[in-house]
Amino acid sequence: MNRMYLIAVAAVIALAGAAFWAFNTVLEFEKPSVVLKEEVSTIGQSSALGLTVADRKSGIRSVTITVGQDGKETVLLSGTYPRGTVEETLVIEVDPRGRGLKDGPATITISVEDHSWLRNRGTLTLETSIDTVPPQIGLISTAHNVNAGGAGVAVYRVSEEVTITGVRMGDRFFRGYPFSMQGKPCHVVYFAVPTSAGKRDSRILVTARDRAGNESSTVLPHLVREKKFKSDRITVSRAFIENLSPPFRRQDPRVPATPLEAFLFINEKLRDENDKTIREACAKTQPRALWDGVFLRMKNAAPMAGFGEERTYWFEGMAVSKSAHLGVDLASTEHAPIEAANSGVVVFAGPLGIYGNAVIVDHGLGLCSLYAHLSEITAKVGQAVSKGEAMGASGSTGLASGDHLHFSMLVGGEFVNPTEWWDAHWIRDNVTGKLTESAAPADAPTVKAQPVKAKAKPKKKRATR
Repeated sequence: MNRMYLIAVAAVIALAGAAFWAFNTVLEFEKPSVVLKEEVSTIGQSSALGLTVADRKSGIRSVTITVGQDGKETVLLSGTYPRGTVEETLVIEVDPRGRGLKDGPATITISVEDHSWLRNRGTLTLETSIDTVPPQIGLISTAHNVNAGGAGVAVYRVSEEVTITGVRMGDRFFRGYPFSMQGKPCHVVYFAVPTSAGKRDSRILVTARDRAGNESSTVLPHLVREKKFKSDRITVSRAFIENLSPPFRRQDPRVPATPLEAFLFINEKLRDENDKTIREACAKTQPRALWDGVFLRMKNAAPMAGFGEERTYWFEGMAVSKSAHLGVDLASTEHAPIEAANSGVVVFAGPLGIYGNAVIVDHGLGLCSLYAHLSEITAKVGQAVSKGEAMGASGSTGLASGDHLHFSMLVGGEFVNPTEWWDAHWIRDNVTGKLTESAAPADAPTVKAQPVKAKAKPKKKRATR
């Protein structure tokens, strides 16, 4: 009796286990899932369809992806998978032209079938539009005569809505912003010219990418005026470093204990980190100009160091480090008032490594100003400041050997020569004058015919820094 009972119990357990297995594999009712990597409201010539298909129970049996257009189905993918394949990530190049697809509306159908005896099928249907024509770019501004280490401005039109556009110079990209000229839409871009420009390829491209991912570019005609920047030798003593290091070490325990290693960390690694912070702050720029007229130079201040100086640091008879001075040092009286060079919004205010206490003001369209080594900061992040408004007082915080202001101008997070922005004549010829040019040249683009789009989802000591 007990034996029969045990056999019956075992049979029930076996049947229950078999049923559990069957209803979670071959007899399960759950449909496979399809997850897109990104939306595909438009498809360009270089677009790829990224997706992940999954079936956690019986596994994926097959995947079929088609594009339907004018009653014709074009197969992008048709594949089968062995049992045990529970997830598959796919990237399919659409290649509309190569597959004979035309610009206009289309329907993508993704069908996934599992290994269940019921052959459960998950289907995702997407309405999209194919657009293989890249945006056309037409230059409006004409003369682009720029200085090595300086800034430039270009104005242009694109033939359609774009997701990103701007100027590319080497590995640097400067974003363009929508702008209206004489009631017509266009784009304006401020760009920075490297101090080395003219000594190597300084090709400048205006680029644009539309919603479908199609890209185009055109060469920006320009003339770079080469400039020779001063070279300087600066001796740093053991006593100077030992006096300099403790404030840095209090803020950053990574600063080494030995003098030379401490200086190298501060002048190189910390400098790089600080410049990254500056670029991130400048990226918070407003998409419109906040400034007006010439930028103000610190009042009654003597120049102590210029922009672009190539500095070599010597320690106990050895050249140990280098840096470029990417601003202008100005010295007046001790704790002199520091005023905003032009109107804008404060995007950074606080300690900034080698720059000491610093303030960064955004003037819009990627243009920013930096005020460093301050003894006091009165401005706050998010505060709108007017030209000439006090933001703090000069000092010697950071990597500095005397009370002064280190003043920098930046375009797209790249340092440019501040002296240009103090020059009303330069601003008129190179910035504001371009924004009022009377007519577009003959190469301005015609608007591209758009396919129907799917619904989109006192004299101081010399500064060391």
